[in-house]
Amino acid sequence: MPENPELQTFKQTLKMRRNYVGKSCKLHYEVSPLKIVRASRQYMYDDSGNEYLDCINNVSHVGHCHPHVVTAGQEQMTKLNTCYGFLSDCQVAYAKRIVELLPEQLCVCYFLNSGSEANDLAIRLARAYTKQNDVIVIDNAYHGNTENLISISPKKLKEHNLPIENWVHVVPTPDVYRGKYREDNINPGQLYANEVKLAIAKAMANGRKISAFICEPLIAAAGAIVPPKNFLELAYRYVREAGGLCIADEIQTGLGRCGEHYWAFQSHDVVPDIVTLGKSLGNGHPISILVTTKEISDSLNEFSSSYGGNPVACAMGMAVLDVIQNEHMLSSAKSVGKCLMDELRRILPNHRLMGDVRGMGMMVGVEIVQDKESRKPNKDAAEALVYKMKERKFMMANEGPDKNVIIFQPPMCFTCENALTVAKALDQALAEVEEDDLRVNSGSNLNIQVPLSVLTNAKHKLDSDDDEDDFESPGKRQKISYEEVD
Repeated sequence: MPENPELQTFKQTLKMRRNYVGKSCKLHYEVSPLKIVRASRQYMYDDSGNEYLDCINNVSHVGHCHPHVVTAGQEQMTKLNTCYGFLSDCQVAYAKRIVELLPEQLCVCYFLNSGSEANDLAIRLARAYTKQNDVIVIDNAYHGNTENLISISPKKLKEHNLPIENWVHVVPTPDVYRGKYREDNINPGQLYANEVKLAIAKAMANGRKISAFICEPLIAAAGAIVPPKNFLELAYRYVREAGGLCIADEIQTGLGRCGEHYWAFQSHDVVPDIVTLGKSLGNGHPISILVTTKEISDSLNEFSSSYGGNPVACAMGMAVLDVIQNEHMLSSAKSVGKCLMDELRRILPNHRLMGDVRGMGMMVGVEIVQDKESRKPNKDAAEALVYKMKERKFMMANEGPDKNVIIFQPPMCFTCENALTVAKALDQALAEVEEDDLRVNSGSNLNIQVPLSVLTNAKHKLDSDDDEDDFESPGKRQKISYEEVD
C-alpha cells in the first residue's frame, strides 16, 4: 500500500473507510462519494482533478486554505502550542477582539474546541446561574452531539426515535412557509412567541422552572428558517420574565455569515445572555467560544478545557478576523447573498417543485415541494437535485426535517459570479428533475432517487481501479454505498 494516502486508489480508500471508520459516520454523497484531495478558496478538487464549486462548506469560513490563516497557524506552531492553564498573550488578545465585536455586557469568554462543547457549557452556565433545570428549544433544531445536547435537539430525537425528557420543552419552528403560523397570519412573530409563553406556563403548572431558551437566530438544521419579525424579541422577554436566560446559538451563523452584522442575533434587535460560537472561527481548525456576562460567568466555580484556547487556535482565529475585515466580507455576504436570492427568486415561478427561497446573507434555503399549493415536502426531488448538481460540479446538500431544503452555506469568498453560475445550473438541473417526474409518474409524486448517470459513473470509477466487479448493473439497483464494497 502506498505510504502517501493520496496515492491510494479511490477503491482502496473506500475499503479502508469501511474497515476503520464507524458505520454510523455517514459520507456526503453516500451513494457515490467524493475523494477530495485539496481545496482553495471556494473550490474543492477530487482525486481525478475535477473542480467543484463549494456551496455548503461553512467551516472554511473565509475560504479553504486561506494563506493568511494557514501562515498564522504555521508560525504559531513553530513557537508554542500547549494546553489550557498558562498565560497566553495570543489567547487574551483574541478574547479582547471577539468581545469588542459584541454588545458591551457580553464581555467574558470561555474557549473550547467544538460547537457542541460550547452549547453544552451554555446549558451548564444557565443552570448554575438560575438554579433551575428546564430548557425551551425550537422544534427541528440541532445543537450538538453530546448526550445533553441530543436531548435538546428535536431533529436528532426524531431521527433516532428518542423520547423527549420532562425537562425539555419544544415549541413550534417559527416557519412562516410550512409552519403552524404562516405568512398570511397577522403578526406570526407574536403567534410563535405566544407558543414560548404557553410552554413556560405549562412547565410552571407542573412545578418546573425554566433555566434557558436556546435558539439559532437563523435556524439552519430546520431548513434555513428565518424567524419572523418580533419573534425573538418577544420570546426573550417571556423567558426572562420567567427567570430564564436566553442563549443565541451562533455556531453556524456567526462572524458575518448573515451579512451586515457579525452576529445574526443583531438582525432581530435582541441581546442574548449567552452566545456560542464555533465552526467559522478557525477556518477549519477546531475552536469554539462561549461569551457571556460577568455576572453569569461568576456563577460557575470552576471550568477547564485541556485544549480550548490553545495558542495555535487563537492565532488562526485572529487571522480569520483579519481576513473578514481586510476583504470586507460582511458587505460581501450581504451583496452576494442578495444576488443569489434574487436569481433563485427569479427562476422560482418557472418550477412547480420549487416552493420557497429564503435566507439571510450567505445562508440561503430553497424548499423543494410536491406542488406549490400543498407545500408538501419532496425529499426525493431534493436528493435527485443534489446529485444532478454534483454531476455539474457543484457541491450541494439537502437539509431540514424532511430533507427537502437545498442549503447554501458557502465560504464567504463566494462571488456574485459564483451565485449566478450556481443559480443557472440549478435552474437546468431542476428542470431535468421535473421532466423525470412527469415522464416516470405522469405528474404524480416524484419517485426518483439518484440519477442513473451517477450510479453509472460510480461503478465506472470503481471498475477502473481494478477488474473486480463488485456491483450489479446500475439498472438493477437504486443505491450503492461503500458498505457494499468487498
